[in-house]
Amino acid sequence: MAHDLLVKLWNLPSKEPVLAELAERGISVKRVIGPDKGRVLAFVKEHFGDGWMHECEMSLCSVPSTCYIAVKDKQVIGFSCFEATGKDYFGPIGVDPNLREGKVGTGLLLSCLHSMWEMGYAYAIIGWADDAAPFYEKTVGAVMIPDSHPAIYQNLIRK
Repeated sequence: MAHDLLVKLWNLPSKEPVLAELAERGISVKRVIGPDKGRVLAFVKEHFGDGWMHECEMSLCSVPSTCYIAVKDKQVIGFSCFEATGKDYFGPIGVDPNLREGKVGTGLLLSCLHSMWEMGYAYAIIGWADDAAPFYEKTVGAVMIPDSHPAIYQNLIRK
């Protein structure tokens, strides 16, 4: 059963070394702006399906958007969002399955969480972590929130 996780935002690792390492490999992480919406949503739908595409679309309705992308050779290779499902929620996040080794996900995660800290949040909720929980625990010290399933997701049409 999937649970939500909690992250202390005041104790995050620096994103700068990760972003610098990615930049050396020709990968940039940046906040999405309106003109790129279609390309980002097409990437998310192709690799992760309609559900995550719709959550990503919600994050693109904010100004500034609450969505970051990883780009290499002018192609989207990953995305991460926050406040797509609810206030103070991180996710979804996804990286092209062929490029998952190499800290792209870490750069995306840290970019979003640092933005949440800058917005004034002390904690972030990572919704429905499921199999990715070990990544969040190792990368940002996330801890499981007991009895947190289905939480915000209890009102999904398919439930």
